Amino acid sequence: MRRGETSVSRRKGKTPKRRPPVPTPGPSGAKPRSPRRSGVSAGRPAQSPRKRRFRPGTRALMEIRKYQKSHDLLLRKAPFSRLVREVCQGFSREALQWQVYALLALQEAAEAFLVMLFSDANLCAIHAKRVTLFPRDVQLARRIRGVEHL
Repeated sequence: MRRGETSVSRRKGKTPKRRPPVPTPGPSGAKPRSPRRSGVSAGRPAQSPRKRRFRPGTRALMEIRKYQKSHDLLLRKAPFSRLVREVCQGFSREALQWQVYALLALQEAAEAFLVMLFSDANLCAIHAKRVTLFPRDVQLARRIRGVEHL
């Protein structure tokens, strides 16, 4: 900062003063000066405006609202199906076949369980005066629910 300038003038909402434009050389025959660190060279077209940057947390809230409005499944169907078949192999030596609707019902129930578990864990984190979800919050939510053995 320059001398005599305080942090008050650089607060949010205040815009810094712009420098006056560089004067173009007249007919005196002087060489034209290249623009100083403006990011735009004389031969290139002007760049498009920058992408919008949101404040921290805004994008997360937008995603939360988006997924709360939607009714589609959050987990992909093929990886979930492979996981179910792999778990089934642990219980039975023969390869069991699954109906598509049975897999979809199981996936719907699993996602509903996880959503409720995470919402309870979020309440545990809020109770601890935090906004970050820790594994101990999920463990506490499972213990309170009585789902400790799963």
